Amino acid sequence: MTTRRLSAVLGVLLAATLTHSGLAPTAAAAPAGSGHTAGTPTRTAARPPAQYLYSSIGDFDTEAKPLIDRPDIAGVQVVVPWKALEPQKDQYDFSAVEEALACLQARHKKLFVQVQDRFFSAPTRLPNYLLTDPEYAGGAAPTTNESGLGPGEPGAVAAQWNPEVRRRFQSLLKALADRFDGRLAGVNLPETATQVDPGKDRSGYTDESYFRAELDNMAFGAKVFKRTKFIQYVNFWPGEWNNDHGYMARTFEFAKAHGVGLGGPDVLPNRQAQMENSYPFFERYRGLLPMVAMAVQEPDFEYTNPSTGKPYTKEEFVDFGGRRLGADVMFWATSAPWLHQPAS
Repeated sequence: MTTRRLSAVLGVLLAATLTHSGLAPTAAAAPAGSGHTAGTPTRTAARPPAQYLYSSIGDFDTEAKPLIDRPDIAGVQVVVPWKALEPQKDQYDFSAVEEALACLQARHKKLFVQVQDRFFSAPTRLPNYLLTDPEYAGGAAPTTNESGLGPGEPGAVAAQWNPEVRRRFQSLLKALADRFDGRLAGVNLPETATQVDPGKDRSGYTDESYFRAELDNMAFGAKVFKRTKFIQYVNFWPGEWNNDHGYMARTFEFAKAHGVGLGGPDVLPNRQAQMENSYPFFERYRGLLPMVAMAVQEPDFEYTNPSTGKPYTKEEFVDFGGRRLGADVMFWATSAPWLHQPAS
């Protein structure tokens, strides 16, 4: 399994928000906060964010393991597909996570797990029952994947807006918490950006129902993970640009109220698309969230700094992620050039 993905840039590509369908009370209770509150800064020059590796669970042995003994690496974030964790309905397989955790604990390092319910290329690694049982109405929606780097391959996202699909996903989160709460440093859900293909969708997707479902999962995760940090990646919301539907403001206020950490899949200093979506809210909510976790993933190394015209350096990534966005931890793709040089 590859971890490479194209971060979807939404808003200008999608239609305005459609009429929502009713969801669970937790999501419906989302505050309408404006995101204007300023918090006490959590980051100083003397305390930069902790640096972690980022890898798919399938590449842990070949890509992450050779680098984990570096003294400048605090641990690893592994991306694990839903299907790998639940190969059959109500039959969970956490053996790969246990193996990675044991390996890291032996070296006094920490483990984060990203539970993946969306895929930016084939195959769709969701449980077969979810895709075939009529109870789940297909279980997923097809997606298109555009980014600042151009068009990507077709993919799919679990239909979390379907209450039965969401119930199964929350059962997985509960099983993970029962096994790993307090043992993992953190568990995170993937980015909010998605681009459901309206011409092929048969799941009843709307931007509003998707938004409310994601908030419901956020609240549920924070409820069942009491000692392990629970984090939602947020970068863009479908149908929104520059908070014009209030989704971004409501997300940050909801996270603060429910004790959910936030983060994102890309650190791209001063990129206009990000600066008009999630980045300003990370600055406004410094010190108000239980954790901020930012990732520097493979596509990020292909962007150039608009100020210099050159690829971003490690120092630029760390400075922006820590000083501007308030990151407590940063997850690095194992292809990061600095990881293949001697540790300073």
